[in-house]
Amino acid sequence: MDKALAGVKVLDLTQFEAGTSCTEMLAWLGANVIKVEQPKMGEQGRWLLTEKPGVDSHYFMLLNANKRSITLNLKSERGKEIFRELIKKVDILAENYSLGTLESLGLGFDRLRELNPRLIYLTIKGFGTHGPYSKYKSFDMIAQAAGGAMALTGFPGSPPLKPGPTIGDTGTGIHAACGVLAAYIQRERTGKGQKVEVAMQEAVFNFVRVPMMGTYITHEPTPRAGNRLASGAIGDIYKCAPGGPNDYVYMLCTTPEMFEALCRTIGRPEVFEDPRFRDRRERIKYIEDLTRIIEEWTAQRSKHDVMRLMGEAGVPCGAVLDSVELLNDPHMRERGMVVTVDHPARGKFTMPGCPVRLEDSPAEVTAAPLLGQHNSEVYAELLGYSAGDLAELKEQGIL
Repeated sequence: MDKALAGVKVLDLTQFEAGTSCTEMLAWLGANVIKVEQPKMGEQGRWLLTEKPGVDSHYFMLLNANKRSITLNLKSERGKEIFRELIKKVDILAENYSLGTLESLGLGFDRLRELNPRLIYLTIKGFGTHGPYSKYKSFDMIAQAAGGAMALTGFPGSPPLKPGPTIGDTGTGIHAACGVLAAYIQRERTGKGQKVEVAMQEAVFNFVRVPMMGTYITHEPTPRAGNRLASGAIGDIYKCAPGGPNDYVYMLCTTPEMFEALCRTIGRPEVFEDPRFRDRRERIKYIEDLTRIIEEWTAQRSKHDVMRLMGEAGVPCGAVLDSVELLNDPHMRERGMVVTVDHPARGKFTMPGCPVRLEDSPAEVTAAPLLGQHNSEVYAELLGYSAGDLAELKEQGIL
């Protein structure tokens, strides 16, 4: 059965994470994603944080599954010529270079759309292509700072804190995938390609739209609140046995029914009727007392047992799972979110899979490609190059 994006051809010039997470999502959904890399060194992410010099990094492998790799020297005139020929054969170009990089090579959108009017050109920038900050460089943590995430994260009185998830990078990539697919659908109606732009700062700002909503009432910056909800609803982390650094659960009760179920589950049904806790407005005054009551119970049980018991009782509860636990989580494995692939150099590699599930197009995760692994098949397939052609181009330093 064809995948959802079967037949969609993507030239992937992205590097690091914000762009590569977008093209990886497109590849998971069935697009033919061709990663174009500089000969010899390849994309910078290949060797970022690797513990084995000369072997692709885990960072690269996590962000480039399901893609094919070709090499091409875009700094050479012959390389640019080949690239322009490739542009005529594809649907989408994705890049997240510094502002003006492709334009300086004569490969900006205005030039490329002359070659392929149906081309969808995705550009990801830290602060966009115009505006006062547009020339500034950005990485995930820069976007999280400038997009509002850090100001919201931390405890009262603490400095701003960088959230652990890379929402500035992968969060931007998912926004970009949404934009590219919208442009592709529109092109199916109009026949016309277009430029799609996503700024990392704006993607993060989109993620904080709900946490910042108190500003509309107070006209003040939203304060850092830590883990505990300030509304009087029961929402906080609770210690569990045996007391390790991640032996916690997060519980949330948004209705009286949930609170009552929590009280029954911990064997303290009378707490539900206690006037200190019955009403949300009163509960805020005695929240430390309620926390102690709950933790007297949770501290005697593992986080997995607490999550199971609360989940069965209808109380929203999540164990704080660390990275090792997630990669071995039976629920994740059964659903196919944790997969093991065969990498040509690393062997068996276990990684997160595709979180988007299509009934008629299930994702099949394959390992990230080696540098230039698909030169022969891609250049033959798209441009009709022979083995002799490829050998000559490689000798010239073009591939």
